[in-house]
Amino acid sequence: MNTIPNRIFFTGAPGSRWSGISQNLEKLLDLNTSDRIAEREYDHKNFTGHKGAYFGRGMEFESKLNLEYLDSAWSNLEKPRLIKSHDWAYQLDEIKRTFPESWILLVYRPDILCYSWWHEAGGFNITYPNYSEYKHSINMYSEIMQQNKSILDFAYKQNAVWYHFTQLFFEKEFNKTVTFDSEIYKDCLISLIK
Repeated sequence: MNTIPNRIFFTGAPGSRWSGISQNLEKLLDLNTSDRIAEREYDHKNFTGHKGAYFGRGMEFESKLNLEYLDSAWSNLEKPRLIKSHDWAYQLDEIKRTFPESWILLVYRPDILCYSWWHEAGGFNITYPNYSEYKHSINMYSEIMQQNKSILDFAYKQNAVWYHFTQLFFEKEFNKTVTFDSEIYKDCLISLIK
């Protein structure tokens, strides 16, 4: 098993349930959560909502590939951290080329399921992160399709292995036995590019 690097670039389209997946990863892999402050939280009914820094257009942090800038979202740098952005979907080749020591985590969920869930989770009323740059629902659906396509194209070039987000993913990729409720993620796929 490889040691987890300082930075894992993490991406999924809006509505892919990637936020819930990220929170499970942070907990089960004991990752850095010092980016979590009250202003970076959004609760959605009985689900996990959003926690911690998000990078991207119109969001608190831009999706700039500068390590000092990226690290500034965390109050300490003692443990590995997930760096979350929908926009990484468009920068995956550059991330892989520029930061070969970092890992990339991809989440894929079919377009219409993403779109429906994002609206159910609050849509443009989500208070963190800020989705105003996506303008309107038609544009959001287009972005979801483009981001998913970019994720799948990159995964294909990397000969990626896709898993359902279950205990098997942790066993295969981290040699770690974990327990968590994976049922709500049954229509989501995850892939780790090392």
